[in-house]
Amino acid sequence: MNGIAPSTRVDSIRRSLVSLKMPRALEILDATLRRIEQGQIDGIEALDELLGEELSLRENRRIKAALRMARLPVVKTLAGYDFSFQPSLDKNRILALAGLDFIERAEVVHLLGPPGTGKSHIATALAVEAVRAGKAVYFIPLADLIAQLAKAEREGTLREKIRFLARASLLVVDEIGYLPVTPGGANLFFQLVNARYEKGAMILTSNRGFAEWGEVFGDAVVATALLDRLLHHAVVIQIEGSSYRMREHAALVPENVRNGSTFNPPPPKRRGRPPTKGKSDPEYG
Repeated sequence: MNGIAPSTRVDSIRRSLVSLKMPRALEILDATLRRIEQGQIDGIEALDELLGEELSLRENRRIKAALRMARLPVVKTLAGYDFSFQPSLDKNRILALAGLDFIERAEVVHLLGPPGTGKSHIATALAVEAVRAGKAVYFIPLADLIAQLAKAEREGTLREKIRFLARASLLVVDEIGYLPVTPGGANLFFQLVNARYEKGAMILTSNRGFAEWGEVFGDAVVATALLDRLLHHAVVIQIEGSSYRMREHAALVPENVRNGSTFNPPPPKRRGRPPTKGKSDPEYG
């Protein structure tokens, strides 16, 4: 109509897509044009498909990068969790957590139970849901977290490290109670928890009951201070069952281990008064 050949128009579109960094739209352009010529779609539908494909590619890239930043050891989903193997677990309660309202409320989700019952799987799956929803997530085992904090303290960058960890919308601390906490580690963890208190959500997994946290952290005063904050706005989920990883060799495992009978945490308190100030850290309470 204006004297410009269709092939020239297509070349111009290609150059524009390259300049706009739209590789997926460029990749499917020729196939989309053929569908227009064959009458399968009109121009508006073609434009919608080109933009939709490009947006989908960019979203997948965003999620992939965010998952790397979250430091998730593996990517797991709630669809991949065998709820039938853990009948004590309320599936609807877990699916409700996947709605991520607990992040908006800056709550702490505690996943408690014997090894192999799926605590880390659920924590990881919830972290993946948060990443997909555009939330900043950071996942780390407690031992690694304390090692990072201790290193920052030695280098004089502890305040910056805590500020970095406090920025995440969701902090997942895995494997509390599996390894002994190094001297001074409890105090460092407390400082981080205190920085996130009522500001950022957390998910904690542990194979130890709350009554054992004094032993876990090697300091009853610090453990009390931690629980005071971590149980104030909390969701506590206790998984009572056998190890999923051991299911194929159950006959070889003692019954008390299969049933997780050695794990029996007492009911958590919902609120509590700050502990008496300890000599090791004047900020407790």
